[in-house]
Amino acid sequence: MRTVEKARIQDVPQIHQLINHFADRDEMLPRSLSEIYENIRDYFVCRQGEGVVACAALHVIWSDLAEIKSVAVAKKYQKKGLGTMLVEACLKEAEVLGIPTIFCLTYRPAFFEKFGLSQIDKMELPRKVWTECFRCPKFPDCGEVALIRYF
Repeated sequence: MRTVEKARIQDVPQIHQLINHFADRDEMLPRSLSEIYENIRDYFVCRQGEGVVACAALHVIWSDLAEIKSVAVAKKYQKKGLGTMLVEACLKEAEVLGIPTIFCLTYRPAFFEKFGLSQIDKMELPRKVWTECFRCPKFPDCGEVALIRYF
């Protein structure tokens, strides 16, 4: 299980369940099945047997900008390095794609600071980023922290 793989279409229901478990606890934003299916190429997963126990996504926003999102690790598998491996996979893919700027919005900024992301004011992010925010029920009173990293 110490490997990260690109997600497969049959992983979507498990990814959905994992993300929304944490969203139900207000620890991350929810994702719909259709959103995950439409963006399945963004997702990385860690498996235990046939089950997805951790996931993360790298979503390309523009030629010079991508977001790391939906980082979730099942409770039983936390503190085993899976979240770290997933974020590292996202950062590596961004580098391979030639994307010089990575950002995330999170309730756990300290985790992402370990990877060289630094806190910024959300208003500094390009307007293109706000497309998803406008659809969120928490907008504009979101408690997420913005972080960014330049390669």
